[in-house]
Amino acid sequence: MTSFFADPLFILAIGVIIIVVGIIGLKLHPFLALLLGALVVAMMTPGSAIMQFAIAKGASTKAAHEMASKSIGERVATEFGNTCAKIGIIIAMASIIGRCLLESGGAERIIRSVLKVTGINKAPAAFLVSSFFIGIPVFFDTVLFLMIPLAKAMSMKIKKNYLLFVICIMAGASMANSLVPPAPGPLFLVTEMHVPMGMMMIAGILLGLVNISVAYVYAAWANKKWPVEIRDSPDARLADIKSASEQENAQLPGLVFSLMPILIPFVFICINTIVTSAAGTQIHTPYTIINKLLSAAVFIGDKNIALVTGGLVALLLLVVHKRTTKQEMNASLSAAIMSGGSIILIIAAGGAFGGMLQQSGISARIAELTKNYQIALIPLAFIITAVVRTAQGSATVSLITAAGILSGMAAGSNLGYHPLYLCLAIGCGAKMITWMNDSGFWMICKISNLTEREALKTITPSLAIMGITGLIIIMIAAKLLPLV
Repeated sequence: MTSFFADPLFILAIGVIIIVVGIIGLKLHPFLALLLGALVVAMMTPGSAIMQFAIAKGASTKAAHEMASKSIGERVATEFGNTCAKIGIIIAMASIIGRCLLESGGAERIIRSVLKVTGINKAPAAFLVSSFFIGIPVFFDTVLFLMIPLAKAMSMKIKKNYLLFVICIMAGASMANSLVPPAPGPLFLVTEMHVPMGMMMIAGILLGLVNISVAYVYAAWANKKWPVEIRDSPDARLADIKSASEQENAQLPGLVFSLMPILIPFVFICINTIVTSAAGTQIHTPYTIINKLLSAAVFIGDKNIALVTGGLVALLLLVVHKRTTKQEMNASLSAAIMSGGSIILIIAAGGAFGGMLQQSGISARIAELTKNYQIALIPLAFIITAVVRTAQGSATVSLITAAGILSGMAAGSNLGYHPLYLCLAIGCGAKMITWMNDSGFWMICKISNLTEREALKTITPSLAIMGITGLIIIMIAAKLLPLV
């Protein structure tokens, strides 16, 4: 029997109190508050829970014992480092891309081209749909890093709607990440629940487009109720954005050159996704030259390599168009890297906090509480995913946890509808509820320069609204179009 003080739910509550009181009440820097929360959660987690977590992840008994034997500081540092490994290079290079696009006038050129096609009124919708489809092959964080600088430039250009653009970008990328393979979460779902990938892709796109349309309505309302001004930041100074907006068209770089720092990473990652989806990890054909080409595609399509390539092209754009001196370029790079470094520290601390919550056994505890909960499987799938997501912060972990709990129930039950609907319900549940234990929450805050309060008032509800909308649509569709 687990003691009350070692219960993952109690540990979760203490962690939540430390983070919320630290950031909102005591005005601590998020990095310090998150790190303190991670240390306290790690301190409260018993070794037996850590061993159970490791074994559930596939570790041997010996490896699990070694993990449990590590010091608190080492465990926190390991999760901190794991998060850095996932996002460190991407954030640094994306900061450089954004800075170079703004200073070179490339962002301004893209914005003027978008406005020419859509007009001012339809520009937010263009951002919404673009971020959704870009988010299918490209990771959520990459979409944010590539598009938020454009949102800043667009808002400066039309002198309004900054929050609207931010929510649109976030909503589109987020829904694609949870509903449409080959994103990691949906890819795991279709495998675990035995749903054809093509069916999940089509249904995920259709449902995602409906959900983001609802998010757009909310975003327009929130933008009017709580308008947010663009704020100065080292990687996107308002003076630079304003200066670019005042230039004549002839002074700006060409559209194709301006798009290359964004399109190159996007295309490279898409190629990688297509190749790995078709060939898996083993690339082998009867033809040596084709094998080499496919291996090269996988190499350049790695998200880190792709972003480095985009960063180099962005630097070339800055040098060629502005004739920047070495001193000026180094100053720009230093500002971008300093800004990116601050973001990396906060997100990595959030990753450490979420990792410590996972080691406490919170996912298994929630699974235990819900195993005999007799309600319809679609809302049950949504609720389990939502609770796990809210508790430990990771959308992907919540997807995997819910799939593990429900796959057996789905296989052994006469559902009356296709398991596709369970996958979609799990994907929508993963939108509930993003807050300070989610590294994505900090990405949005720090890249867009929203405060924590502003993000909790606007970003968190927009995701919840999309999730609930999706659940309602799924339940109706399962009734009217069961696909069995």
